[in-house]
Amino acid sequence: MWLIMAILSAFFAGITSILAKCGIKKTDSDVVTALRTVVVLLFSWIMVFVVGSVGTIIEIDGKSLVFLILSGLATGASWICYFKALSIGDVNKVVPIDKSSTILSVLAAIILFGEIQNLGVKLIGTVILTIGIFLMIEKKQGDGICEERGWLIYAVLSAIFAALTSILAKIGITGVESNLGTAIRTSVVLVMAWVIVFMKKKQAQIKEVNKKEFAYIFFSGIATGASWLCYYYAIQNGIVSVVVPIDKLSIIVTVIFSYLVFKEKLSKKAFIGLLLMVLGTLVMAIWS
Repeated sequence: MWLIMAILSAFFAGITSILAKCGIKKTDSDVVTALRTVVVLLFSWIMVFVVGSVGTIIEIDGKSLVFLILSGLATGASWICYFKALSIGDVNKVVPIDKSSTILSVLAAIILFGEIQNLGVKLIGTVILTIGIFLMIEKKQGDGICEERGWLIYAVLSAIFAALTSILAKIGITGVESNLGTAIRTSVVLVMAWVIVFMKKKQAQIKEVNKKEFAYIFFSGIATGASWLCYYYAIQNGIVSVVVPIDKLSIIVTVIFSYLVFKEKLSKKAFIGLLLMVLGTLVMAIWS
């Protein structure tokens, strides 16, 4: 079941990137993050009540709560950087860098959680992933230095915070029902996102969001919520060093839709990189 959930997580995450990109054509990325988080939060708590785990919130120990909060803060930082990168860069360039968090997550899972089963296979898969990511994020001709550095910096920061999220969540969600853990983390992200909006005095821009972009932001939040619920169920019940790479296969969904929606084509090197990312993931998922 956790393997199926990891696959569903990848599917919904892939859709999220496209819907979010559509929703930030005119809307500020910080505002988008804050609005999306409201939708994700509602979706998360609805699922908590559906599965009947709300009563277990008083049973969460201090350690789990602290790590869930830290995981939420890391998620908020990752989101803010990710959607800023999406707002100024191509989807097919930003997403692969964000997915490089897989490498850090897998290595951390091996070191921190002792997931050394079939260690050689995991390391081989990680190397293949790394090569694939490198090929996909290769700088395209025609990019200006400032433009390149802008989206690249935000995308790299997004990957670092995303890796921290997976590790902190694994620790925090131990003994906590996965839907409840997701809802608590999302609550932290919500507070963080809106604090940033008000600190930057962007709250007035909320009224300026047009209906079409708001619809994309709304459905992006729904897709994110679905992805999170599947992901953290898989994280809680499965092997982190296998779940994380599978989740990152969302890039396949993203690449397909970015071509259909934004007409963003992959170069030959980038396509080879995509194939290597898929191969590396399958190696870890099947033989780990």
